Amino acid sequence: MGNRNYIREKKRIVVKIGSSSLTHQETGALDLRKLELLVRVLTDMRNKGKEVILVSSGAIAVGRKKLKLSGALTLAKKQACAAVGQAQLMMVYQRIFSEYNQSVAQLLLTKITMINDVGRTNAINTFNELLKLGVIPIVNENDTVSTYEMEKLIEFGDNDRLSAIVASLTNADLLILLSDIDGLFTDDPNINKDARFIEEVPVIDQKLIDMGKSTSSSSVGTGGMASKLVAAQIATYSNTDMIIANGDDIHVIEKIMDGENIGTLFKANSNESFNVKEFL
Repeated sequence: MGNRNYIREKKRIVVKIGSSSLTHQETGALDLRKLELLVRVLTDMRNKGKEVILVSSGAIAVGRKKLKLSGALTLAKKQACAAVGQAQLMMVYQRIFSEYNQSVAQLLLTKITMINDVGRTNAINTFNELLKLGVIPIVNENDTVSTYEMEKLIEFGDNDRLSAIVASLTNADLLILLSDIDGLFTDDPNINKDARFIEEVPVIDQKLIDMGKSTSSSSVGTGGMASKLVAAQIATYSNTDMIIANGDDIHVIEKIMDGENIGTLFKANSNESFNVKEFL
């Protein structure tokens, strides 16, 4: 096993949590125990002097539950769910973070904003100022107004990719992707019992990219392993280490920050020719 003690020294950390880690599988309702624990862990990271950015999915899932909708949703209904769900999700985050005296901010991003020079610069400046003020930015894609993005024409892709873009734009030291799987395997472990776990990826090559398959055991998340490998490319090319770990136990964040060998570590591998704007 490689030594990960250096992870303890990381200063600016982006944490991404998906819908499947925030909601009860049986009902689709918010898992308040997990949410409260997530808030406590992130606040404690701030108390240790870390700069923390949270990329949180869940708006559509929460809105769907609130509006008591089931089955396939039209684009308009997805947007309605996102509007209702995002407000409720932030209300819950605000309430729990305030119990620990931690200020948070909401940033809803669209791809159009990120590819626009002025919009991107404003977003970067906002992130930097919030972090300087000790605030934890909570980021999501603006599903409510991103009509074309939700139709998958000009979308970020999912919050795996969005979190990597945020990590790149903010020059983060570490990106932690909390998933419904323990990390990267040679094949989908839900299907192939002989799939081997990959502890560390020094360099992302074409063979590894080809290995990624758009599968996920979650019915509410959108990101399969292929999207996580794209996120890993964005992060590592931007000189950010990335770790994929299972979000079923929120304490995994603390273990990662303590340097424990948990999840798959994608080592930063700065690529001078990589430009996040061109990638978008």
